Amino acid sequence: MSTLRFQALKEASNRKPVHFEETDRKSILFGANVFNAKAMKQYLTSDALKAVQGAIQFGTKIDRKLADYIAMGMKEWALSKGVTHYTHWFQPLTGTTAEKHDAFFETAYDGSDSVEKFGGAQLVQQEPDASSFPNGGIRNTFEARGYTAWDPTSPAFIYGTTLCIPTVFISYTGEALDNKIPLLRALSAIDEAATEVCKYFDKNVKKVTATLGWEQEYFLIDKALANSRPDLMMTGRTLLGHTSAKGQQLDDHYFGSIPTRALTYMRDLEQECMLLGIPVKTRHNEVAPNQFELAPIFEETNLAVDHNCLLMDVMQKVAERHDLKVLFHEKPFKGVNGSGKHNNWSLATDTGVNLLSPSKTPMSNLQFLTFFINTIKAVNDYESLLRAAIATASNDHRLGANEAPPAIISVFIGEQLTKVLAELEVVTTGKLSPEEKTDLKLNVVGKIPDVLLDNTDRNRTSPFAFTGNKFEFRAVGSSANCSNAMTTLNTIVAKQLKDFKLEVDALIESKDMKKDDAIFNVLREYIKVSKKIRFEGDGYSEAWEIEAAARGLSNFKTTPEALKVRASQQAIALFAEMGIMNRIEIEARYEIELEEYTKKIQIEGRVLGDISKNHVIPTAIRYQNTLIENVKGLKDIFGSDFESIAKEQIIVIKEISGHIEGINSQVDAMTNERKKANNLTHAQEMAEAYCNNVKPYFEIIRNHCDKLELLVDNELWMLTKYRELLFTK
Repeated sequence: MSTLRFQALKEASNRKPVHFEETDRKSILFGANVFNAKAMKQYLTSDALKAVQGAIQFGTKIDRKLADYIAMGMKEWALSKGVTHYTHWFQPLTGTTAEKHDAFFETAYDGSDSVEKFGGAQLVQQEPDASSFPNGGIRNTFEARGYTAWDPTSPAFIYGTTLCIPTVFISYTGEALDNKIPLLRALSAIDEAATEVCKYFDKNVKKVTATLGWEQEYFLIDKALANSRPDLMMTGRTLLGHTSAKGQQLDDHYFGSIPTRALTYMRDLEQECMLLGIPVKTRHNEVAPNQFELAPIFEETNLAVDHNCLLMDVMQKVAERHDLKVLFHEKPFKGVNGSGKHNNWSLATDTGVNLLSPSKTPMSNLQFLTFFINTIKAVNDYESLLRAAIATASNDHRLGANEAPPAIISVFIGEQLTKVLAELEVVTTGKLSPEEKTDLKLNVVGKIPDVLLDNTDRNRTSPFAFTGNKFEFRAVGSSANCSNAMTTLNTIVAKQLKDFKLEVDALIESKDMKKDDAIFNVLREYIKVSKKIRFEGDGYSEAWEIEAAARGLSNFKTTPEALKVRASQQAIALFAEMGIMNRIEIEARYEIELEEYTKKIQIEGRVLGDISKNHVIPTAIRYQNTLIENVKGLKDIFGSDFESIAKEQIIVIKEISGHIEGINSQVDAMTNERKKANNLTHAQEMAEAYCNNVKPYFEIIRNHCDKLELLVDNELWMLTKYRELLFTK
């Protein structure tokens, strides 16, 4: 059976880069397969076009009659590009995407004729089976009905021969069954709250858009090598495997010359992205061997989330053409860096202003400070909820490791901006004197752009860092759907801006303060109360853990711990007040995420037990038998002197026996703990049992297996080794 490994190695070693040529310039290809403004102008009537534009810009509902015209135009555009099917493309609570394809083709009632048919009813709504998707108790198994409804703010696109229509997914009783609905509600909430605050500075602002630029990290492994590892195929990560003598310690992969096969794959992927309107711009080697990163230009958050979900699917499909396997798991290999998906977040007005970017005027910089400080205050008040938003079984492996931020949420703003906030912290209570106001505007607020010129360095240990004109939420995992983190972040900032507006207005009305005086007074208090969340030092240090605890910050190192906050009274009150989710929707997600955690650990435990007992132990015994035969032969030749001559072989035989016994006993103990956990009925208790009682066996079993890997003859070892997985280009 070990021949599978060597066959895979031979196959991988003989690979040649797949021939690929760009068909045109990126600027020409961009959006060619997207029903965007250019396509709509060509295929829609003026009334239909206005209806779609109104839905995109102002959220106005589209009349069903106009929906028929839109569907007709969309169908004609799709048919002109060789499309045969359409699907409502949605994001159920599995963390991935879903689609059910229907042909445009229909026959007449008597079968005498056929036609390509697609009307407004099919565009606007479909009814996929909702019972088989995670619902957290919202739906009974026998209640299958759920609806997908068109989201016109995210344009339809063609992939292969299918027209994909981005949609939301709701239950028959109206609850959100997907990740998109809460995100859209959060984006609407922050638009409303931020626009109201912007009017302090510019009355012309009518809309504020949350923008997102994600950075997708991933590993590329030869397909044959990946297929030779049952743990990689079943869980997305290696559950065992001794670290390679050479890993990333020489830092020779990071930003190095991109390997030829990987570069050819990237070029092919980028062309697919251009056609789909995904504005990918950056590609490079990451720190670990065979690890890479891809990043786009910033987009409106809803579209950016859709594009990232689509990208992850496209990456896998393109990889198939290149005989490669993409690994999105946050920690697929022990001993080298894992992968994240840094979420770069900002706010932009319809007047073209980035609200987190200073400018040359004191008024604009006071606006910058308003949104900057309010964001910090929001993170301060809801840091545990942000941690819960990125909590998964796979991300637990990464958080706190040497390439990722710790599980403690903190904000990094840099030394210079810290000094600015320190100066604002001592602003006079109440009305400011003309001299103080002038000094603030000229010497503090007015000089912020100059300050930021030397303040764009990033603290890699910070989960939430300000990087010049945006905040970077670094703790998001590489396999995650960005919507969870972005829903939470936009909600808490919207809530904070709403509260800020109330406080400022109260000071203006009740204290007869000028607008600027009121803003400075409120910001001063926010700076004081949110100091605990700001941290400029080493987030990996034990000293920070102690200090963070003293500050009252949460430090949830496991998903079951972190997820408790998801269903807390604070979370329920927040999401209800902001109109994002009701109690039923919140509790459903809490149950689903706990269940997902439990199932992933359960699957990993089963796979590890299987590999350990059915792959590792038989191989070890086979090699041990060879050693025993060798010792017997030495005894036949050397008689009573054989023990000194066969000393090393006997030691290895005993070591192998010890590790075999360790694997057997620990797998049995793990299995018993799994059975106990499965008898629990409460989702939180079951998740905690898997986390605290089952998962600890993984490392013990792995250690025995990895020791055997170093003892057993390389020719007999069945599982593809780290050096082969990570250094086969």
